[in-house]
Amino acid sequence: MRFETLAIHAGARPDTATGAISVPIYQTSTFVFEDVGKTRGCDYSRTANPTRKVLEDTIARLEGGRAGFAFATGMAAETTVMHLLKKGDHVISGDDVYGGTYRLFQDVMTDFGLEFTFLRMDNSKSIEEAIRPNTRMLWLETPSNPLLNIVDLEMVVNIARRHKLLTVIDNTFATPYFLRPIEYGIDLVVHSTTKYLNGHCDVVGGAVVTTTDELAQRLQFLLNAMGTCAAPFDCWLVLRGIETLPIRMKQHQENALAVANYLKGHPKIRRVLYPGLKSHTGHEIAKRQMKGFGGVVSCELTGGIKGVNTFLRRLKVFSLAESLGGITSLAEHPATMSHASMPKDCRERVGITNGLIRLSVGLENVDDLTEDLEQALNRL
Repeated sequence: MRFETLAIHAGARPDTATGAISVPIYQTSTFVFEDVGKTRGCDYSRTANPTRKVLEDTIARLEGGRAGFAFATGMAAETTVMHLLKKGDHVISGDDVYGGTYRLFQDVMTDFGLEFTFLRMDNSKSIEEAIRPNTRMLWLETPSNPLLNIVDLEMVVNIARRHKLLTVIDNTFATPYFLRPIEYGIDLVVHSTTKYLNGHCDVVGGAVVTTTDELAQRLQFLLNAMGTCAAPFDCWLVLRGIETLPIRMKQHQENALAVANYLKGHPKIRRVLYPGLKSHTGHEIAKRQMKGFGGVVSCELTGGIKGVNTFLRRLKVFSLAESLGGITSLAEHPATMSHASMPKDCRERVGITNGLIRLSVGLENVDDLTEDLEQALNRL
């Protein structure tokens, strides 16, 4: 089946028990055993739940992986993945990752004995030089959050295979509709299903897709042991969102490209970051390995923090909010919102300036979006 068909039909659909065309919400904590030591496939919803299983199978099929796992939040998914490692292991991560990821790595997991190096994943030499005898994992985002940097997956996978390193990618921004990292040799794919997979800003969730039976067994054990799984109703909401993912992503990209082209010619915009623009440093790589460029546009305003505050307060169609990937257009200020937990010197070093704005371009009429940006910029 092709992607659009899989988004609607993957998993056990119609429901094998009743024939329901819509996946039922199995809102139960426990399941009755058929006999001593014999279940009908589930015994307790933390371990397995039929609604969650359909979501997990659907995401795994869309990513082209071996098995999928659904978590309560994107951070629960990332935390579970980090427990594949042990005290003393070293991780090389992109330096401009999501602020919550940076906080998890630098402020939480270091207390458990993990070591981290943060660097720009655009140069094979710098990655190779960062590898230590105890390096076990490469953690990637492409496009990255919020700078939309592009990582050459073939380059990173070649390095990882030479050094026998586990590769993990956060594919939240691109979604499997625009990028299927497993096809390039990535070992684990992580999602915040809160974002594009759900697409309606009405649930939080996460997912991990594995590529081997061994990784699947380890993730299943950790999910069950740590209790980081997603609830049945939340899984159902994400499933419902995935059914329209292809249609939504096409429109997100169309609107985002129009917004990026509008902004790049505005005198009050210092720079525009969007991989769909030919001026973007990662444009050619993105064009080679992605089907599309996504729905997030970042830009840097002139006028510093005062200009940023004026701009954000004047927006009417774009809402001031931290999340992204929903049908509603959102604007946020990474330095004080999504990346506030990253120290100021780290933000400035990687390019997250006080003037940077991240726009999650929604599905509204694109003329309304550009007119909203225009009236807000004109107040600067």
